[in-house]
Amino acid sequence: MTNDDAAVGILLPRDLPAPSVLPFARRAEQAGFDELWVVEDLGFRGGIAQAAAVLAVTDRIRVGIGILPVGARNVAFTAMELNTLAEMFPGRVDAGIGHGMPGWMRQVGAWPASPLTLLREQSVALRALLRGEIVSVDGSHVRLADVTLEGPAPQVPRVLAGVRGPRSLAEAGRSADGTVLAEPATPEYIAAARSHIGDAPGHRVVAYNVASVHPDAAVAYAAVRPALAWIGEPDWSPHVAPLPFAAELAELRARSASREAFAAALPDAWVAQLAVAGTPDACRARIRQMHDAGAASVVLTPSGPDPLADLDAFATVL
Repeated sequence: MTNDDAAVGILLPRDLPAPSVLPFARRAEQAGFDELWVVEDLGFRGGIAQAAAVLAVTDRIRVGIGILPVGARNVAFTAMELNTLAEMFPGRVDAGIGHGMPGWMRQVGAWPASPLTLLREQSVALRALLRGEIVSVDGSHVRLADVTLEGPAPQVPRVLAGVRGPRSLAEAGRSADGTVLAEPATPEYIAAARSHIGDAPGHRVVAYNVASVHPDAAVAYAAVRPALAWIGEPDWSPHVAPLPFAAELAELRARSASREAFAAALPDAWVAQLAVAGTPDACRARIRQMHDAGAASVVLTPSGPDPLADLDAFATVL
């Protein structure tokens, strides 16, 4: 699959053992995935370092970084890093930026007084720098005085906002090249997010979803359940709200004694809608529904104990 508006990608697990990272990237390219997204979560691996490594051992696959928290970096130095990747690997770099998880950002003393303002200022400045402009900003959080890149890459990396919630999605539509929607990115949530993003020509939505592909749908549902254990918690309410069973899911969450009990009690029909899970044909149809709802790229997240085996199973839907 090569259509940029109907791409299928795969997420490189944040806890994949280091010796498996580069083989995973090579195998993803060989299997025919359009994109590979790397993760930057506190305490795991840096997003830019991972992207550089996997770009260097692959030839075609586009590499996305998701998500760089804007409070953790000076925007000029973020631009330098991304521009370096774009110079060395033209046309193969996407960068997701976001508020960051509040708990993590507070741990490192980087949670701003106004996360939305910081995201807006960083996104606008970062895109301008990557275009080769001379940028001066005296904002609430971003301050630059005649900063420019000496050698801007001819193919400018796309900057996507990794956000949730109506106000943040609307801001993404105004100030970013695209939006990264974390799982569960159901067709209903993708459509709702698109409505908040608004009419932004060329705005590219990348939708993550946990996945399990198996000839026996029951096996796939069982494999993906643990990855759905946190669904329905307050921070993720925007993802659940558009679902036809949102109220029932909230009731199940409220009466479940633990995350594990909640995941075990999810009906198979809900699992099939919250994840890309089931037979290859069913998963292929689900991916098509996500594309039809407005996702330019559907990124599958391994959920089993062997991500390399998951990768091979996911390749059967391409």
